[in-house]
Amino acid sequence: MQFEVLAKCHTTRARVSKMRLAHGVTMLPTFMPVATQAAIKGLTAQQVEALGVNLILNNTYHLNLRPGIEVLKEAGGAHKFQGWNHNLLTDSGGFQLVSLSKFTKITEEGALFASPFDGSPTMLTPEESISIQHAIGADIIMQLDDVVSSLTVGPRVEESMWRTVRWLDRCIEFHQKSGKDDVQNLFAIVQGGLDPDLRDKCLEEMIARKGKVAGYAIGGLSGGEEKDVFWRVIKQCADKLPEDRPRYSMGIGFAEDLLVCVALGVDMADCVFPTRTARFGVALTFTGPLNLRLKKHVTDMRPIEEGCPCPTCASGTTRAFLNHTATLETAAAHAITQHNLVFQARVMGGAREAIMAGTFPQYLKDFFATYFGDVGYPEWCVNALRSVGVDLLEGHAEAKVVPGGGAKWEYSDAA
Repeated sequence: MQFEVLAKCHTTRARVSKMRLAHGVTMLPTFMPVATQAAIKGLTAQQVEALGVNLILNNTYHLNLRPGIEVLKEAGGAHKFQGWNHNLLTDSGGFQLVSLSKFTKITEEGALFASPFDGSPTMLTPEESISIQHAIGADIIMQLDDVVSSLTVGPRVEESMWRTVRWLDRCIEFHQKSGKDDVQNLFAIVQGGLDPDLRDKCLEEMIARKGKVAGYAIGGLSGGEEKDVFWRVIKQCADKLPEDRPRYSMGIGFAEDLLVCVALGVDMADCVFPTRTARFGVALTFTGPLNLRLKKHVTDMRPIEEGCPCPTCASGTTRAFLNHTATLETAAAHAITQHNLVFQARVMGGAREAIMAGTFPQYLKDFFATYFGDVGYPEWCVNALRSVGVDLLEGHAEAKVVPGGGAKWEYSDAA
């Protein structure tokens, strides 16, 4: 990996970087679409490439179960298997310790899974996780971490944090012995729950291993914790992680979350949100999510968003057509998925351009005013951005501030 910081925001912690991997250059900050089973649901690799995406995520746990490592080896790795010629990141399988916890038993050796398909047992050790990721051939690979829900409290949180550190050492040793550390780049994952002291201890341990890892991820969040706690953990970690390594916040997908994280110093993020929500008929726009199933769209002949360059909007596909087909025809899911991925790319691309131009604080103010101006700014976003010198309410003293998560959504036909 070659990692170079090209520009820094003069106010916030945001930065633009160039990350060169074996399959090309990815500009940061960026959002990574999730191709869990080696495919973005509903899109071919060629369609994803045509959207301008050049870094996606595959799931180690699921690819190990199906199609299995032997098939991937026979294919020459996951790039060739899925027809993807650009950069690829694999998670380690650690998140499944939470999402599939009823199938999992954690020991110091590793995680013993019962397959959700046939119940057969699988032991995922740190060494096995790295071995699987070697077979997949991802450009960025993640350590196996001991993940607990972000709402977990008590001794289990500290136990998981220290085990994550020990498992990192095992991942590093196996990866270095493999001889693949010159083409596959290992990231460490900072754990510690919502406890600032545990996060600091984990950060200290992970940073001490800086010479043996290519980058860092902030894990253990996006599990239902309060947003005002979420951003403080992100800031704590981003403030202390090394300047010359990429920083990856795991499981972040809402536009407001992405931009707050970028302002706090995060370079990379991933989430199933934009593709999953597309399959439920919800399009993402710069004025907020658009529930295309609502009756108000039945006769609306406008595109999802005027000026959007995605294939769906550029071809003149109307809201009326998408209302007619959403959740009923796969064509609608494909069309909205393409739009949502382009929306995420536009949000992050706009951030990169603004940072380079020295106008990122104004970009944030403009985005939030357009996105939340009609319903009120989420209080946590106001607090988070104030912590890095941006006051969303400056010049808008009358603006409404909404406590709690403040996520914007269209739930019913009341609109």
